Amino acid sequence: MSGRTEGGVARYALAILLACATASPSLAAPSQAAVESQFENWLQTDLWPEAKKDGISENTFKTAFSGIQLDWTLNDLAPPGFPPAKELKQTQAEFSSPAPYFNEGRLQRLATTGRGFASQYASTLKRIEKTYGVPGSIVLAIWGRETGFGAAKMPESAIQVLATKAFMSTRKDMFRNELIAALRILEHGDVTPDQFKGSSAGALGQPQFMPTSYFQYAVDFDGDGHRNIWTSVPDTLASIANYLVKKGWQRDRGWGYEVTIPIDVSCAQEGPDLAKPIARWAGVGITRISGKPFPSDELKASGMMLVPAGRDGPEFIVTPNFYVIKEYNNSDLYALYVGNLADRIANGSGAFQGPWGDVGKMLRSDVASMQKTLEKKGYDVGGTDGLPGYKTRRSIGQWQEKTGMKPTCYPDSSMLGTLK
Repeated sequence: MSGRTEGGVARYALAILLACATASPSLAAPSQAAVESQFENWLQTDLWPEAKKDGISENTFKTAFSGIQLDWTLNDLAPPGFPPAKELKQTQAEFSSPAPYFNEGRLQRLATTGRGFASQYASTLKRIEKTYGVPGSIVLAIWGRETGFGAAKMPESAIQVLATKAFMSTRKDMFRNELIAALRILEHGDVTPDQFKGSSAGALGQPQFMPTSYFQYAVDFDGDGHRNIWTSVPDTLASIANYLVKKGWQRDRGWGYEVTIPIDVSCAQEGPDLAKPIARWAGVGITRISGKPFPSDELKASGMMLVPAGRDGPEFIVTPNFYVIKEYNNSDLYALYVGNLADRIANGSGAFQGPWGDVGKMLRSDVASMQKTLEKKGYDVGGTDGLPGYKTRRSIGQWQEKTGMKPTCYPDSSMLGTLK
């Protein structure tokens, strides 16, 4: 759950000046210095009483905020007194082929590094697998995807990011809750303020936990009395495993299989709510693309069809554990990336064999329009957000079948003139 930083003080100030000029010639641009002053007052008169009530000592509070200032470079800011940012019409091209997401060079490098860590931390990973039932390769893959096995630089002060967002972001209440949780971490002494680093979204340490998630899932696996997800590899790996278990990871099952779906088997059967025993998927002719049979102990277990690019990309039968990985980052591509990287680390396998087709050239606003039309026709598209999730893909396939078209289960510009 990584963050992004965009813009800067100069660009932000220019945008505000232009907004003020277009709104009214009599309006003067607000002062950043005035907002900084409001922030200092907010810390003392608003945040401190709540922190104190939550058990935060005065010393911890003062130390945490020593030298802290507002970070005007962060995303989604709504400074008090500043005009709200204009909501831009969603017309940009949001979707490209998923293929670049699975950059082969980067995946190979991560897999090589991951296999090295698998050997280096073999005993720790074995103990983690025994304790939590999560394969070490899955834990390593998430660690690698999130922070490059801890190599990613995180220069951001977590307190500064969280305080800025708690004071003047578009989601102040959420970040205020995270900020109080962050102060509780410092109060507990698991990390010092100078080590308390995270992303520009406020996610902490090597697993990229938000502070509230830290309290729910972080564990002390090296036995030193502290849950240290910043510098302790055992704590980091075990915390990731604990997160997955508490989200529902099923012991002794993997994440899924790349498959070939026969042309006469509808792609509009996708989704976690349409699970079937894997034997039933095999019974209609779905086979593993590797040529290997499905494991015998998996045949009675549930599996789900996944076609992230419809018929124009790799096809999968996934287990419930795939959707547990999505709890870490709610993206089909993220979970596939983790699964593929884990397989490379564990088995030395390579890229998905099915090619990603020439998909993803539609504007998000056009996809949203399609979703609205499908909704009016009675289809459940999962929301009209312009994002083609499995419910949208499935609905497209069902509509295509109903109208006598060959189902592709993915939005395409050719549908715009037909889907009315």
